[in-house]
Amino acid sequence: MLRFLTAGESHGASLIGILDGLPAGLKINKQLIDQDLASRQKGYGRGARMKIEKDKINILSGLRKGKTIGSPLALLIKNRDFKINVLPAIICPRPGHADLSGALKLNTKDMRDVLERASARETAMRVAIGAICRIFLGEFNIASLNHVISIGKVCAHTEGMSFNQIDRAAERSPLSCADKKAQAKMMAEIDKAKTEGDSLGGTFEIIVKNIPSGLGSYAQWDRRLDAKLAAALMSIPAIKGVEIGAGFSGACQRGSEIHDSIFYSREKGFFRNSNNAGGLEGGMTNGEPLVLRCAMKPIATLRQPLPSINIKSKRKTKASVERADVCAVPAAGVVARAMACFCIAQALIEKFAGDSLQELKRNYQGYLRQIRAF
Repeated sequence: MLRFLTAGESHGASLIGILDGLPAGLKINKQLIDQDLASRQKGYGRGARMKIEKDKINILSGLRKGKTIGSPLALLIKNRDFKINVLPAIICPRPGHADLSGALKLNTKDMRDVLERASARETAMRVAIGAICRIFLGEFNIASLNHVISIGKVCAHTEGMSFNQIDRAAERSPLSCADKKAQAKMMAEIDKAKTEGDSLGGTFEIIVKNIPSGLGSYAQWDRRLDAKLAAALMSIPAIKGVEIGAGFSGACQRGSEIHDSIFYSREKGFFRNSNNAGGLEGGMTNGEPLVLRCAMKPIATLRQPLPSINIKSKRKTKASVERADVCAVPAAGVVARAMACFCIAQALIEKFAGDSLQELKRNYQGYLRQIRAF
């Protein structure tokens, strides 16, 4: 089974990851991983930390001559801003952050112990792991993208745009937004929030195409792929909502309006002319593109802080102010894409089990022939 663990603190010496379960024989493109790490650091509205860190991946084990050898990959990202032992204690919790709940959980009066790990800095390693999974999925012609669809109250419109058009436009945008008009308004909103010492959230979309039918399972709750994806996306800091396909808007419609009719042709096999299900039915992929959307709340650290309590004196005060972004929605989209790629790679390995990439591909091609002959 494909699995990973991460370790490291926001201002610690480094971030560490272990990715276990990849088949042998996968060629790893380190440049692609570093490109995804750079994408996570970009975005209009990011804070000063992004100018300090220049994230690069170091692969310490599991590779020989650039290819996986079937053993765990040990990954390292060094932190330039390494100062955890000299940073001051935090005693005034920030509303919306893990500070207070974590302090109560750990029985500590210094919330620095909490926020250093609860920080979104940890997601840099998730992006590296997701990039490796994306390389793996590319061997099966599975492609993915992420793009911003709203920041604050400003919404992008990408109706009628193809996968490739959205991908190219989002790649060129400082906000990963495929709608230029909306992008300009989003940037103005971010500028306004920054001037006022405030922060902004928003929504983004992940699309994964060329996934075969049948990944995941309907047999047990914890094997349903939609459940795994929702859990993975909700684990990203500041994500407060996830929808698949039509999601919440579909709840307002009748069944006859929302369900995707099934068609068949010799060229395509079984297919749909709509994708309100978002590529998932009954906990399994159905062959249509996977469509996921996430809602990200505004960053919890504000330069004009909200009322809080000093946990030592119990007196009213203002929340602590840490260095933070005004808006990190584009970066969260990069992390979400990484997590989605991990989940799809995990499901693919589970179904087409093999110790080598060659064996996995052989099993995969046999399954595709089975579907075509159905």
